[in-house]
Amino acid sequence: MVFSSMIFLWIFLPLTLIVYYALQLLTRAAGKDGQTLQNIWLLLMSVLFYSWGEPRYIVLLICSILLNFAGGMGIHFAGENLKTKKAVLAVCVCLNLLLLGYFKYYNFAAGLLNGLTGTETLPVKNIVLPIGISFYTFQAMSYVIDLYRGKTRVQKSFYKLALYITFFPQLIAGPIVRYRDIAEQIDQRTLSVEKFTSGVQRFVLGLAKKVLIANTMAKGADLIFDMDFTYLNTTLAWAGIILYALQIYYDFSGYSDMAIGLGRMFGFEFLENFNLPYISASVREFWRRWHISLSTWFKEYLYIPLGGNRKGNMRTYLNLLIVFFATGLWHGAGETFVVWGLFHGLFLVLERIFLGKLLDKNPIRPLNHIYTLLIVLIGWVFFRADTLPQAGEYITAMFCPRYPLQYTLTELFGRRCLVTALFGILFAGVLPAGLMKRASDNAVFRLLYVPVLLFFCIILLASDAYNPFIYFRF
Repeated sequence: MVFSSMIFLWIFLPLTLIVYYALQLLTRAAGKDGQTLQNIWLLLMSVLFYSWGEPRYIVLLICSILLNFAGGMGIHFAGENLKTKKAVLAVCVCLNLLLLGYFKYYNFAAGLLNGLTGTETLPVKNIVLPIGISFYTFQAMSYVIDLYRGKTRVQKSFYKLALYITFFPQLIAGPIVRYRDIAEQIDQRTLSVEKFTSGVQRFVLGLAKKVLIANTMAKGADLIFDMDFTYLNTTLAWAGIILYALQIYYDFSGYSDMAIGLGRMFGFEFLENFNLPYISASVREFWRRWHISLSTWFKEYLYIPLGGNRKGNMRTYLNLLIVFFATGLWHGAGETFVVWGLFHGLFLVLERIFLGKLLDKNPIRPLNHIYTLLIVLIGWVFFRADTLPQAGEYITAMFCPRYPLQYTLTELFGRRCLVTALFGILFAGVLPAGLMKRASDNAVFRLLYVPVLLFFCIILLASDAYNPFIYFRF
């Protein structure tokens, strides 16, 4: 089930909200605390939400919950015995990674090994990737790691930890929520008309990003990336990657907006996951603005434990490359994702060595933005292409002019796609952020744009079945 589906918008979400708030009213009338019943209800609906799309993998999700609950209790009961705590943590993290590794990376590893040996050393299996496994595995691991570090308290209630891992707004595509950021909210949270209204507004904005912009960009991008790249025109190559850059941004930031909005409707506050990444003036800044929850996770649980920047320049560069190798691999089991991650890691290293100083001293600031966008766009080619040779052919088409354009862009993509792309570029950072915030904070403006956006989203969802979510692959 996806947020931008009719069954979610008209049945699942209204039913979940009605019962959730009814439980609050009924228990308040009886003079009791309804938080426990509300949590149980959210847990049941979250399990239903996940099993709707992946019924065969609900057992895997439950196993993940049991594993990390047991790991947390093991660390807790170890007390001051550091050796036992380390052993429990190591076993728990290894089992989490083994589950993730088998379902996501087994065939990738088998293909590499078989290619190296020239024999079928490992048989390739028909393994379907469970939706959201990368997100909920990292989220669950953050709980046991933080517990080991003493940054959070043990959760002795199984259903509360299960709610943290399975909570449907952020279960299948993030943001990755650390347990310590939400622990108090599971036990006690505030429900108010203001928070609910803010949640609805944020959800509708995310829905509009997804349905009105990302889906439209996807059609244009798929048109180009489905072509034979050896005959790709330079203009079309640039048009295709720009449309894809808009698609992936509005797809994922839209989903994050919907998740944050849904959380607020139920009284939860999630941290922001995107902050206008395409206005960045360096690759380093881009990663402070793009998929913030994942960047934070890798920084806190991989980069810093590796030594961060505390062990000299060479070790820092190596740590950055390791982190971005892992970042690429997290996104997908394929060489294109690994190269995408290392490509970004390489420029982060170069910015630390000398490029960052040049960017800081550069008086012509727009050149910094052009440089960053160029690196990001080239990186998206690796991310979107099926193979490295395809990516190489596409990049060649971008920078080596060839073949005249036989049709206008309007004839190829349609006027709706190009106009939407223009709005997408404007809202991705061309319009001043302060102006957009003032407009969104205006009560009259909100009363106008929320129902209008929702109306157009419903119309498009009812008339168009094309509704992909990129990050469901991860």
